Amino acid sequence: MARPAIPDAQWLWENEPCRAACPVHTDAGAYVTAIAEGRYRDAYLTARAPNPFASICGRVCAAPCEAACRRATVDAPVAIRALKRFVAERYGVESFAATTVWHEAHGPVPPATLGSVGVVGGGPAGLSAAYELRLAGHPVTIYEAADRLGGMMVLGIPEYRLARGLITREIDAVIELGIDVELSCRIGRDVTLADLLDRHESLFLSVGTGRGRSLDLPGNELDGVLRAVEFLLNVNKGFRAQLGERLVVVGGGNVAFDAARTALRAASGAPADETAATPVEGTEDDARRGMVTTLDVARAAVRAGVLHVTVIALESPDEIPADPEEIAEAEAEGVSILYRKGPHRFVGERGRITGLETIDVNSVFDDEHRFNPTFLPGTETVLPADTVILAVGQTADFDVLAGIDLDQNRGGIKTDPSTLRTSHARIWAGGDVAHGPRNLIDAIADGQRAAASIHGETRGVAPEGVRVELTRRPGYRRLSTGYDAIARRPVPATASERRIGFGEVEVGYDARDAWLESLRCLRCFDNVMLDPDLCILCGLCVDVCPPNCITIARADVVGLGSESQSVLLLDEDTCIRCGLCVNRCPPGALSMVHARELTDD
Repeated sequence: MARPAIPDAQWLWENEPCRAACPVHTDAGAYVTAIAEGRYRDAYLTARAPNPFASICGRVCAAPCEAACRRATVDAPVAIRALKRFVAERYGVESFAATTVWHEAHGPVPPATLGSVGVVGGGPAGLSAAYELRLAGHPVTIYEAADRLGGMMVLGIPEYRLARGLITREIDAVIELGIDVELSCRIGRDVTLADLLDRHESLFLSVGTGRGRSLDLPGNELDGVLRAVEFLLNVNKGFRAQLGERLVVVGGGNVAFDAARTALRAASGAPADETAATPVEGTEDDARRGMVTTLDVARAAVRAGVLHVTVIALESPDEIPADPEEIAEAEAEGVSILYRKGPHRFVGERGRITGLETIDVNSVFDDEHRFNPTFLPGTETVLPADTVILAVGQTADFDVLAGIDLDQNRGGIKTDPSTLRTSHARIWAGGDVAHGPRNLIDAIADGQRAAASIHGETRGVAPEGVRVELTRRPGYRRLSTGYDAIARRPVPATASERRIGFGEVEVGYDARDAWLESLRCLRCFDNVMLDPDLCILCGLCVDVCPPNCITIARADVVGLGSESQSVLLLDEDTCIRCGLCVNRCPPGALSMVHARELTDD
């Protein structure tokens, strides 16, 4: 992050890495601090304000805020997602408060007097857009092909992660704002996009990626070779698949998809260094999402009664793109993971799968750490299997675009990166259909971004940027002097031997653990500021600093002045916001300031 010589308000706001990492910019530091102070209602309102699905995200969010949390430089990140769940259980839709406090967070709902908007797809992106647009004064209609709203929240996330009743309650709260819904309405069969353009001034496309990919490997036509999306969809609809006793899951999203193509080339007997596929464009998040889907399938199969479930992964334990907790949970439930194995061909008899032939991985990444796997011919082995499930990526159903010419790219519908507007002046697109499979919170953010753009287009003005003010915090003190020594509190979960059926595994913090975990926050929204006119370079702040993040250096050595000058340097990345330097400074040159985002209310 570029740092100006004198930090301004915008820099200080961006200096909250958890908030900057959150796609909807939830003020995690504020609600974590409110929990530490016992202000649970305030904490929920803060977590809920930018996100209509705070209760859902408290259970299944990918938590990019935790990946960015500065506390990880001390020991481990703050369990921000689990703390969100803690306050949601007390004031969210699942609490005795029902939707009362949920609705309090958004304020009054204006009359629907602005331009009508049609939302195609009732998943998280579409619901988020509908929520924002209705609160902005637009009449909104959601068109959903399925018989229920929620998209992959309902059809793709296993029930042991996310209770269906909770999803229903939070979606119902959104619809209570006065949003119209047409279920079982398939674009291209019941209505066309051209028809919707006649009904509405603007359209937002968020149809998701509900089609699973297959693998072009020998034997892929055998009975018993299933795709993960269809498997999870049927399980979540209550249908039971006959999987047999031995299941193999091939996972990893785009990673496994391209690896399988590479393995097919290896079948020709080419040397290992010639079998690599062309690297795909993707991110570490893409791979992590694919692996989460893989583990979801495996754990759902265990609950369905399969005796032997095996996941094959290209990567080693150190390379695998999944959270260690996810791996540990799957293994605790009886899932076996075979590392550095790639799919080679499907083996069967009389039209039915009997096994998956795998091939050992030579390397996953090239010298520039790009995904570029190579394999070792001659290492093929067969894993016995009654069913093989392919968690190798998803794609959107582009049949909805029939009759409308929209530019596309490799990820889906091509959109303007800042506004999500498509090549059609009245159509916006977001979520999976525009970017490929993404995290839940990314889809919610896409809905917000598109809604702001559509609303701005209607009003003829661009969305406002962030406005921030700084306020001094005299007499700054931390509530606990030992907060930097508190270890991360493990999130409680049901014991593995008691995990029967599809009941939730994670059960959440109690009040004491939530309090201890919230105390660990370093409060990056508070920052030390220096008045150079008052500083006497006495060095007392350097002496008192516990993490040694303050130094005095010769100005010319750090490129900030001449040999005769000195500078006071503060490393924001290691500062734990204890305030000792501020309290120790004799002339009061150091002060603690709080950065706060301004709102219109």
